[in-house]
Amino acid sequence: MNIRNIITLSDNNKYLIVGKVEYENKNHYYLVDINNQENIKFCYEDNGDLVEIESPEIIQKLIPIFVNKQ
Repeated sequence: MNIRNIITLSDNNKYLIVGKVEYENKNHYYLVDINNQENIKFCYEDNGDLVEIESPEIIQKLIPIFVNKQ
């Protein structure tokens, strides 16, 4: 999975991968719903599957990493 790829998640929405960083030895992704830009998700890759991050603490740690990567 790479930046600018479009993927469909289990909620049947299509998301654009707008960011990808490595954090704690895993690839993490910043996703934006292509039909609703207010619907964003942060996920990490686990054995080829994306797992949504729901912890606000981890998301707060990831946001500066994504911003600095740009």
